[in-house]
Amino acid sequence: MAKAVLQAKNIIKSFYYPTKISILDNLELTVQRGETVAIKGRSGEGKSTLLQILGTLDTPCSGQLNILDKSVTFFNKSKIRNNSLGFIFQSFHLLDDYTALENVLMPAKIGRKSIALKSEAYKRALELLDAVGLKDRAHFSTKLLSGGEKQRVSIARALCNDPAIILADEPSGNLDKETASVIHDLLIRFAKEHNKSLIVVTHDDNLANLTDTIYHLNNGKLTK
Repeated sequence: MAKAVLQAKNIIKSFYYPTKISILDNLELTVQRGETVAIKGRSGEGKSTLLQILGTLDTPCSGQLNILDKSVTFFNKSKIRNNSLGFIFQSFHLLDDYTALENVLMPAKIGRKSIALKSEAYKRALELLDAVGLKDRAHFSTKLLSGGEKQRVSIARALCNDPAIILADEPSGNLDKETASVIHDLLIRFAKEHNKSLIVVTHDDNLANLTDTIYHLNNGKLTK
């Protein structure tokens, strides 16, 4: 039986200003190791808020989040985020004045790992850039890269610390249809080849249909 890498139990999230709005209502989600999951829903339903909570970037009003059998708390969430989670964003969030390689190495640097020339992190970053077809762009400033190339750098960066879970928020939202298709295939292939769990928020039916499980967020709850 597959082992759960993430469990969200009774997650409640509300915003109170200027008036109270309930976003997530006793939401439940379990993701198994190696499972790819898409979360769909109308704008304003709270998909990005949910992903931020699952990624420990936001805190629910109540409920429990377990990642790799560890309960996420205020005291350990930074460590869990750095060691177990990789992030891919619609707007890339790359550092434009840094090279592609330096961007991929950033999670290792934040995790206080050596990123010296012959370090394991350095070699892994080059291998990841090669795997996404950008080894020849390793020392290019990311401001010189196309949108599709930037997202490929983001995928490599997400895998830098060998996380168990990858979270992607509209990863092809800023890309044309042809480039988006390349990113979709690459993202799913990477998750499968590296046995990573993938949770992706998307409006794109083509990407959602590539995943193992599709959830719909409606009125604060997830349904298949």
